[in-house]
Amino acid sequence: MDLYELLGLARGATLIEIKRSYRRLARKYHPDINPGDNAAEARFREITRAYETLADPELRGRYDAAGAMADGSDTITFEFEGFDFSGEQGHAPPTFGDLFADVFTQRQESRAGHQPAAGADLHASIALTFDESMTGAQRPLTLTRRETCHSCKGAGVLRVPESRCQRCQGSGVVRSRRGNMVFSKACDGCGGSGRIGQTSCMACGGAGQEVRTETVTVRVPPGVADGSRIRVPEKGHAGAPGGRTGDLYIAVQVERHELFQRDGDDFHVVVPVAVHEAALGARIEVPAPDGHARLRVPPGTQSGQRFRVRGRGAPSPRTGERGDLVVEVKLMLPRVLDERSKELLREFGRINSDDVRK
Repeated sequence: MDLYELLGLARGATLIEIKRSYRRLARKYHPDINPGDNAAEARFREITRAYETLADPELRGRYDAAGAMADGSDTITFEFEGFDFSGEQGHAPPTFGDLFADVFTQRQESRAGHQPAAGADLHASIALTFDESMTGAQRPLTLTRRETCHSCKGAGVLRVPESRCQRCQGSGVVRSRRGNMVFSKACDGCGGSGRIGQTSCMACGGAGQEVRTETVTVRVPPGVADGSRIRVPEKGHAGAPGGRTGDLYIAVQVERHELFQRDGDDFHVVVPVAVHEAALGARIEVPAPDGHARLRVPPGTQSGQRFRVRGRGAPSPRTGERGDLVVEVKLMLPRVLDERSKELLREFGRINSDDVRK
């Protein structure tokens, strides 16, 4: 019987059409699917014999020229001795699923290939003084990152003059044995064409990416707080072909100030005030992150009372607007009192004899 008719094909069928037809018929007549059916087993032998001949360019050429398969050493035989379902001798019996495992794997890999992966992010840290966090700063950072190969543009291969595929010897087909069966599939090296028109990129070893070291200047905006994180877009590792490049994330460490405590964009500071200033009121100078500020202490101010100086806090890294300076008053007595001072305080106590604890 004509081998093309066995596979339901015309004589001009392509290799892809031959493979597709063989897989369809093999699923239908495979002995695992038709246990005990001698006719199906015989049919399976015939279509496998036809596929082995037509999938091999050299044998197919001889068959097309002669109109039938040659006798002697060129005859292709396919032996089917039956499957051992007992699982003895330490080997699992080959099954129908084993026969087409490579086909399913290739389909899964093909689907996965349509979703290019994004590149990984890089992480670094920088340390700033308190003054630098207020005014902003610039820091050079040396990064070692994976970039898209400049030679092959991420493809991993370069175009070369076409030559014969050494893996399949130009046939476009490679064979592997599974149990008592020989299964053929398109050569991975040439994609079933039998010819090679590209070679692995020497610059990146076929990976499509190369490791490079570069120095980037990171601009830190004014007002950045301790523990903040700065994002530098597309300064991470390169992604797979078609995938976006990762980002660089920088953790900022700001040294603590001996006077100021930060709360958001506000700064808090504790300022000592003399008894007479708190009692009578006064205008005092208080420390601020950018110098000094003037504060009016109203008469009768109590220790622990807080006052807000607008616009003397930290600038917002996002809007540039400044927070406030929150001043907490702490009443302080002189360390040494002379007799005159003591007498004045006694007189003050007699005049204001009301118990303050009430």
